[in-house]
Parts: sequence; C-alpha cells; structure tokens
Amino acid sequence: MSRRWHLLLWTLAGLLLVGLLVAVVTVYVLLQPERFTAMLQRQARNAGLELNLASPASPTLFPRPALELQGLTLNAEGAGMPILLAARGRLALPWRTLFGGPTVISRLEIDAPRVDLDALQAWLSGLPSRPDSVPSIPRIDAGVSITRGSLVRGNQLLLGELSLKAGSLVPGQPFPLDVAAKDAAGTPMRLELSATPALLGNTLQLNDVALHLSYGPSLSLQLGGSAHWHGAADASASLRGKLDEAKVGPYDVALELTPANQRDPLLLALKLDGPSNHADLRLPPLALAHWWSQLASTQEPRLSVPPGSGHLEAAKIEASGIVIEGLSLQAGADVPAPSSSSAPATSAKPAVKQPKKS
Repeated sequence: MSRRWHLLLWTLAGLLLVGLLVAVVTVYVLLQPERFTAMLQRQARNAGLELNLASPASPTLFPRPALELQGLTLNAEGAGMPILLAARGRLALPWRTLFGGPTVISRLEIDAPRVDLDALQAWLSGLPSRPDSVPSIPRIDAGVSITRGSLVRGNQLLLGELSLKAGSLVPGQPFPLDVAAKDAAGTPMRLELSATPALLGNTLQLNDVALHLSYGPSLSLQLGGSAHWHGAADASASLRGKLDEAKVGPYDVALELTPANQRDPLLLALKLDGPSNHADLRLPPLALAHWWSQLASTQEPRLSVPPGSGHLEAAKIEASGIVIEGLSLQAGADVPAPSSSSAPATSAKPAVKQPKKS
C-alpha cells in the first residue's frame, strides 16, 4: 500500500510539473513578448525616438497577463543623452489579447524612471512645427502608473520621489491625473486634475476641469472651469477658484486665456484678490516662457523685465529668506514717466514703491 501511495504521489507530481511547463510555454506563445516589444519600438520610432531594453521582455500570467520589462532607455534618434532611464516596466494586458485579440495594453507601470529635462526639450525643439494642424485627442486606452521617479536637468535634481497615476484618455470620458513629488529642497507638492475631453468639429474642448494644487503644508490652489483649443495659439480658457495661504488667508482667483489675433498675442489675464494683496495682470504665456528660458540659461543668462502689463499690490512677500513689505508694482505702456523726465514711457517698465527688506 505504501509503494502504491508513493507511486501515485510521484505520478501526480510529474503531471503537475508537465502541466506547469505546458502553461509556461502556452503563456509565452500566447503573449508573444516580441510582438509587444516591436509595437513599442515602432511607436517610439514614429515619434522620432529610440526605445531599448536591457533584456528581452518576460511574460507572466498571474495575477493578470503582463510583460515585465527590464532596463528601459528612451532617447531621441541619434542623440547620446537619454530622455528616460527606468529600472523596470510592466505592461498589463487584457485576457482577450491572449486568445488572438487585438494588441492592446490596459496599463503601463514604470518603476524608478529618471527623466532629463534638457534631453526632453532638445527632442521637442527638433520636432517639425505644424502651425496649421487640426486639434485631435490622442486616444490612450492604457492607464499609466509611475513610482519613485525623478526629474533632472543634467546632474541637477529638480523633482524627486515623483509618482504619477493617470486613467485612460478617451473622448467623452473623465480623465483623472494625480501627480506627487518633492522639490530639490524636499518640499512636497501635489497636483490633482480631472477633465473631460471632447472634439467638436475643429475644436478640442476640456469640460468640467477641476484642478487642485498644493505646495507644502501651507499653500493650496483650487480651480474649476473649461478650456477650448482650435490649433496653434488659438486657445481660450476660463478658470476660477481659491488660493489658500495659511499665513495670510484665502484669495479669489480668476484666470482668462484669450486667443491670439492679428494685433494681440495669446494673452493670460490673472486676477488675484485677497487680504491686503491684489493683482490684475495680463501676461503673454509664449513670450513669458521665452523670457524664462533666457533667464534660466546656464550659458548666457539674460536679465530683463518680464513681459506683461498690469498692477500688483502686496502688503508682504516672503521668498528664500527675503521679506518685502509694502510692494506696489505697475508694468506696461500706461506706466507714467518719472517726474524728472517729460518723455512718455514707450516700453513695459515696472514701477516699485516703498519696498522694505529685512
């Protein structure tokens, strides 16, 4: 009897081992890792990028079908500096893909990615310009999850402990985005965004926009509204909400983006109204971004007055250990000339009154 039990157990163990081997082979054949690897590399090439893996993708079946990726490197074609380096990645797949269904990724997970901002900007600047392009929504069926990421500029850390979670990007359905990180000084920040994209004719709409941004324990911003884009600089948006600063109090915030025309550029109107602080500014976003890039340039930084017009009244401003009290600033073509000069002001110059430093 004992020999029969031993023989039965060995037979069952052998059958289990054979079944396991058959399952592994079946999973590999059904998932076809090289099919998904080729698809990812093809999509990267279409965007002018090169995607490389340190080792071939390995399939797994539990808890759901997926492909494990090791050592991801993404860089612009012909560029030596990688845009992204990641230790690991995972492509979660729907069950129907295993049985001859379409090649679809239901979720993309990336662990410990490192994104270089200089390399990213170099790739974006090399893309062909399409000023007359028709707005479209890039349908992304896969959700995205990023953990332990970092954003750097060369060897300088900009953001660390970065995590990102995003849902599917599908027209007519709410798109959620949640980003958390810490800046170089270790201050935590978080962005929560929800919007419903829709395409109406040649207009890309973002409806039911809800934005929540927090920086540290004392500063938070909440906005809601909608936005429209017709292509190039033909964009408009209307957002309103509250800015809450723990040491000062709440502010009413209004943002209005008006499209460019034959006379005026794309313009952002910002109104801020709170305890002892008021602002009514009109800022050209594209010119402001160009001014900031020149100011932040490590090769030839250029100090100049930022573009824009309007006025700012602040009872107290604290930044990087500097305290300024009683700040009054006016900028734009309507700023009055100094009393010692009779010439009219023809360029945007700030007028600052009674600043105090401590």
